[in-house]
Amino acid sequence: MSGPIQAEPLAGTRVRLIPAAVEHVPALAAVFSDATVGRWWPAADPVAEARDHVEPEADRAVWVVEVDGAIVGIIQASEETEPDYRHAGIDLALVAAAQGRGLGPDAVRTVARWLFEVRGHHRITIDPAAANTRAVRAYAKVGFRPVGAMREYVRGPDGTWHDGLLMDLLRGELGDG
Repeated sequence: MSGPIQAEPLAGTRVRLIPAAVEHVPALAAVFSDATVGRWWPAADPVAEARDHVEPEADRAVWVVEVDGAIVGIIQASEETEPDYRHAGIDLALVAAAQGRGLGPDAVRTVARWLFEVRGHHRITIDPAAANTRAVRAYAKVGFRPVGAMREYVRGPDGTWHDGLLMDLLRGELGDG
């Protein structure tokens, strides 16, 4: 599918994904303020970070992750539209109380399915911090496979560089969980 990527409501097995909007800024600021989120997705100003994520961008779709009526995270998809390199990427953050419950794989699987079936992608990437073993395990449950280490990929809040792990998923590899 061509044209700008736009989030639409999506339903996973246990999560609802709602397109991020201005009314979600306080809830998203709380997500970015969560210590476990900040360890991997640092935000010097959680409110500004939340505002940035509700602003539309042609190559990014953003959803809030809702469980039982509460917003517990954020997930976004981005697209590389150059025809010879076309693929999508996913980023996810869940507050501590939502981790370890299978919600992350459900949210990622839901967005991946949408990227494959609706947006027509054949490949999706995800790039957690190499040290974020919980995220790596969650993404592997969906079918993502390690491609390789990206050395000194991201600068942490302490100013030091940290490795990332590039993982990818091809259309036929999406696990049903």
